[in-house]
Order: sequence, then C-alpha cells, then structure tokens
Amino acid sequence: MIVRNPWIVRTNARTQPDMRLFCFPYAGGGASIYRQWANKLPATIEVCAIQLPGREHRLKETAYTSLPPLIEALLPELEQLLDQPFAVFGHSMGALLAFETVRALRRRQQPLPTHLFISADRAPQPPRKTANLYLLDDEPFIAELQKLGGMPDAILQYPELLDLVIPTLRADMTLYDTYEYQPDAPLNIPFSLFGGETDGSVTSDNLLSWREQTAADYHFKLFPGGHFYLQSNLDLLLTEIRQDLHLSF
Repeated sequence: MIVRNPWIVRTNARTQPDMRLFCFPYAGGGASIYRQWANKLPATIEVCAIQLPGREHRLKETAYTSLPPLIEALLPELEQLLDQPFAVFGHSMGALLAFETVRALRRRQQPLPTHLFISADRAPQPPRKTANLYLLDDEPFIAELQKLGGMPDAILQYPELLDLVIPTLRADMTLYDTYEYQPDAPLNIPFSLFGGETDGSVTSDNLLSWREQTAADYHFKLFPGGHFYLQSNLDLLLTEIRQDLHLSF
C-alpha cells in the first residue's frame, strides 16, 4: 500500500492513470476497506482511498466531528490529484462526504468528477431524519451499530479494541447526525445510486431522492444484502462501476 500523503492512500499509484477513483469510507472505516479494489478494476484506474483522521495509520489523530472543517482540510490534498479524469465513490457516511466534497470543488472552480457513486445513504435535502446515535451511551451505541452490521464480532470480543474504535465511531456519527444541508444548484454530473436490497436503514425511496441533486442522468441499482452489501457483493458492485464508467473488462 502506497501512502503519498496522510489523506489519500493510492494502492496502485500511477504517474498518469486514465482515471482516478476517489473512495470515501463509511463511519469508522479506513482506507483499507478499498484495498481489494485496485486488483479488481482495470490497471489503468488508480484507486485513491480517503483516509480520515482517527483510524489506521492516523489512529492517534483526533477524528473530525463536523463536516465543513474536514472538507476544508481535505481539499488541498485532493486538488493535487485532479490533473487526470476522476470519479468519486462514497458508502454510507462516505456518500455524504463525497457529495459535499464535490460541491466544494465546484465552489472553488476546480475540476469535477465524471461520475459520482452514492452508496447506501439517504439524500441530504430535507426531510432528512437522523438517529442521533452519537448521543447514546456506549452499550446502546454499539448495539445500534451491530444492527447495521457495522461492528465486526472480532472487535466486540476485545474490550481494548473497542476502547480504540468507539471514539472514532462516535465522532463520525456526530459529524453525520449534526450535518446541516445547504441548498445549492444540482450537480451537472451523472450519479449512480446503489444500495442493499435488505437494508433496513436506507430504502429505495431514500436513494432515489438523490435524483434532485443531479442535473444529469442517474443509474439506480440494488444489490443482494443489507447496509454493507459491498462486503459480500464486491464483484457485482465493481462490475456496475465499470459499466457506468464505460470501462472495459
């Protein structure tokens, strides 16, 4: 794994790739969740996984609890890699981060992605009800995350690991649940709206509401599985991504 800067892990770094795919993680997740992608996508695609503070090689850093300062810190690092065509993917909380990062690039008159992939998240515009999980005590907080499938059993078995991950998870959920949407013009780029068929937290209607955020085409697809369908159906997901980017196999 090649780390060019703290924020972006480039697992298959290229000097001049045909395209870069920036991938934003879900709450509590790190860049490693996208490690396999580089081996399963065409070699001309450089996978750039966003590494947020508070996890993996940035474990000792404090995780952000508010979205605007996080994006403000990320943008200078991201802008260095916008010299080639690029697309953006985000799952769950990562979808919200991806969306607001692209809107920030537009405000700064920077290049925009050729495609935005939204996975397993509700559209940001009102009404957008949140669960305010970050306010729960540790035990019910963990229980709610377990319901989503976002808390591996291996971590639950070791209290010392839980002590490490809970602060970051709580920070991420604070960022997500306190997010305030600011209306703006739709993005003039195509969207793909992906989700799990049995996801009890993000419905088809929740996903389809993202249509209001694009002035271009959109593609809607549900995969077998729940909120973390991308773990059990990665090959199916990457096939859709390749097709939407018009990539060869």
